[in-house]
This record gives sequence, C-alpha cells and structure tokens, in this order.
Amino acid sequence: MKKYEWFVRGDINGFFGLMFDNVTVLSFLAGLLIFVFQFPADIVYTKMFPGTAFGVLFGDMVYTWMAFRLAKKTGNTKVTAMPLGLDTPSTIGIALTVLGPCFLAMKGRGLPVHDAAMMTWYVGMATMVLIGIVKLIFSFIGGWVQKVVPQAGLLGSLAGIGLALIGFIPLLDIFGMPLVGMIALGLILYNLVAGIRLPRNFPGVLAAVAIGTALYYVLAPLGLVGGTYHAPVGELHVGFPIPTLGFRYGLWEALKYLPIAIPFAILTVVGGINVTESARCAGDDYNTRNILLTEAVATLIAGVCGGVAQSTPYIGQPAYKQMGSRAGYTLLTGLFIGLGGVLGYIGFIVELIPRAVLAPILIFVALDIMCQAFHACPKAHAPAVAFSYFPTVARLLQIKLTNQSIVPLENFNKLLVEPGKSLPETLVAIALGNGFILTAMLWGAFVAKLIDRKLRTSAVYLLILAALSFFGIIHSALPEGTMYLPWTLIAPFQQVPYQFASAYAILALLLTALSFTPESREPI
Repeated sequence: MKKYEWFVRGDINGFFGLMFDNVTVLSFLAGLLIFVFQFPADIVYTKMFPGTAFGVLFGDMVYTWMAFRLAKKTGNTKVTAMPLGLDTPSTIGIALTVLGPCFLAMKGRGLPVHDAAMMTWYVGMATMVLIGIVKLIFSFIGGWVQKVVPQAGLLGSLAGIGLALIGFIPLLDIFGMPLVGMIALGLILYNLVAGIRLPRNFPGVLAAVAIGTALYYVLAPLGLVGGTYHAPVGELHVGFPIPTLGFRYGLWEALKYLPIAIPFAILTVVGGINVTESARCAGDDYNTRNILLTEAVATLIAGVCGGVAQSTPYIGQPAYKQMGSRAGYTLLTGLFIGLGGVLGYIGFIVELIPRAVLAPILIFVALDIMCQAFHACPKAHAPAVAFSYFPTVARLLQIKLTNQSIVPLENFNKLLVEPGKSLPETLVAIALGNGFILTAMLWGAFVAKLIDRKLRTSAVYLLILAALSFFGIIHSALPEGTMYLPWTLIAPFQQVPYQFASAYAILALLLTALSFTPESREPI
C-alpha cells in the first residue's frame, strides 16, 4: 500500500478550526465563571483548565492513532481522523447550571470565597466522573437509547440549548462590542454559513479572530468599541493535571445535579453515534464503540485530573475531510490544547482575545445545532422539536432571576410568593427551568409520539414526566434545583410537585382513553 499521508496542507485549516473551537469553549467557561459568578480566576486557570485540556489531549491522541490504524487496515491513504474537543452545550450548560449555582450556594452557606470555589471545583470534578461513568455504560447501549427516544427529543433538547444558552448569551457579547463583534460574526457567516471561500482559501475562523482582535486593540483604547478596554496581561497560569481523588469531596453534592448531568452524557453518546455514521458515509468506517469508549475515558481522565468539561467527537468530520485534513490536525490540536492547559498559554489566549471576537464561533455552532434538529428529524416532528425549546428558555430566565446582581435576594424571595396565587409566575419559571434538558427530551418525545398517532406510548412519556416531577428530578420547586420528598416541602413550594405531577398523569389517562377512538387511528 501507499504510505499514509497523515499530514497535508488541509491539516493547517483543520487545526485552526478545531483549535479555536476548543479555545472558544474554554473562553466562555472562564468568562461565565469569572465575570458572571465572580469566581476566582486563579482556580479556573490553574485548577480547572489543566485537567480539562488534558482530556482533550488524550482523546485527540487516541483518535489520531485510530486514523493511522484505519488507514493501515483499509489501505486508504486519505483517512481523516475523528475530531474531538470540549462539548460546547454541556460546557456552557454546566457552567451556568452546576458550577455557578454551586459556587453561589457555597458562599450562601457562609464559606469564604476561596473555600467555596475549591468546593465547587470538587463538585465539578465529581460531575465529570459521574458523566464519564454514565458514558461508559451508555457506550454499550447507546444504539438502544437512540431507538427508544425519538430524535425530536434528543436533538430538540440540544437545539434548545443552542438557541438560549449557546446562541443568545454570546449574542449579548457581540452586541456589547458591535464594531468588533459584527465584523467577526460577518466573516464567520460569510465563510462557514454561506460557504464562500476567502481569498487563497484562508481559514475563516482564523481570519475572524485575527481581524476582530486587531480591531479591538486599535479601537478599544480610543473608546470606540462600546466596551471597556483591558490591556493584555502577559501572565501564564501554569498548572498540572495531576490525578487526584479530590472529586470525592464533591460527590454527594454532585448527585443533586444528576438530572442535568445524565442527559448531557446521553446526548454526547448519541451524538457520537451520529458522528461516526457520518464519517462512515464520508468513507472512513470507524468502530462506533471505540469512538464512544474513547470519549468516555477522556471525560473520566479529565474529571480525575481536575477537569470540569466533557470531551466529545465533534459533528463535522466530513467537513474536515472536505478541507483535506488527515490526522495531523487532531495531533496538533491535542498537543496545543493539552500543553496550553499545563503551561498556561491557553489562559493567556483566553484573556488576550475579546469574547466578542470568539462569540461568533459559538453562534455558528448554535445555528448548526438548531438546523440539524429540524433537518435530521422527520418533517412532521418539527412541532415536537420546537416544543422542546421551551424548558431551556425557562432555564435562561431562571439564571437571570437567581443572579443577585440583577435581582436582589430579598426581591427574588418576594417574587416566589404572590398573594392569591398558589403557583406564582416566578415559581413556575423556576420549576420549568430545573431539570431542563431531561424535561426537553421527554417533551419532544411525547409530542413526537402524539404526532405519530402512538397515543399510548406518548402517555408513557407523560407518566415518566409525572413521576420525575413529583420528586423534583425535573421541575424542582426549589431554586437550587435539588430533589426532595414532596410532603416535606412548605407552601407554596409544595404545590409544584402535586399539581405538575397530577397534570401529567391526568393528560396521560386522557390520551390513553382517546387511543381507543377510531379518529386517533386515522393516517397522519
């Protein structure tokens, strides 16, 4: 056979695309924790980043090796490695719904800021370990999950995250510095969305970041960008991903966040199956179980070494293949991100490049996720996909309501109790946002089955929703989103589990009764 061409010109384009994807996710992880929740920056850069980046290094090294092995097995000299990086939806979602709220809760218990941050780090590590274990299990039954839960539920819940968390929040950063952000966004839309090549096939992501950053440092000191100028600080945050059992200190607290963590794990498993099938259709027939096991082990390693974000195979392997990438781009990305987490230059890059410049990359990811949900699902299931957006919108509202810099705690507590209302609007919004991913999956599933005239199956999903909401696994009445025994709650919180669960159960009975009517069996 001919020698495998593992590094070619296309690997340069692939490297910048995959590398900046990971840097962007790390930037928003740091930005959300430091600027939204006032988390100590040194713990983010020296504790969380090294282990998180090491998970990417491990995963990309294994995927690079898999490309060499597949090339040798098939004789194909143009095999493209599977891209691996930090999962965007879950990284942002966990920052907003696990790490940030946990940090605020720890401070609320009277812990000093540093101690609260360390405890939050332990909880983040434990969450990654739990997600890794779930992914290990589901890597063997991922196909079954994909068959049982309709795509409208799986992809719709992810698309809701794309709309509210990955798309909308970065949009605020773009228009916070519109002169800089819109130029970068325009280049991303031009090259990646419209598919128009830049002169000399220059990488669109690199062009957007380079031009946007240059504009920032020219215009910001003159006060022309709309934001506050911060001169770059030439500081390297060195940290080592040393394996530790520190996660056990946060294990009990992390169990409270399982309703959020498990769906994120399942979504990456199902996504891994879809990505592997996509690669197979493009000509690279990877073993699905090996792909899934690698991402599970990478997540476990990251968690044990201090990481707080899970790794996943990225959608778009055929796109990297079309660029002409082989295995060099994953090797370069793994080394760059992994070593950057240790030596500290990833933290320096995150502080150097304005978020308004990196935000358009997330806008592209959000658009891709939302469009995929509608394209991949049957056309008739479009309402089910759209319906599954609502819990994530509620979660976004909950994040803003529980941010004490926006709504003071005293005012927030007053909003939870309205005279003459057993279910105040703020309490309902909090309940709808808690467990939002699992809620969105089940909402999309029950509506999809309803559209398919499978009323009894739809009723089963409603009964599952009833059972989960009764114990606060979803729709928790408590602002922190913890589970409970409903009879231990006080008014008005006690109304939520009883009314929500009974509503789901009665609707399930109604659909079961309607399933016996001839009209329910009419063709779609």
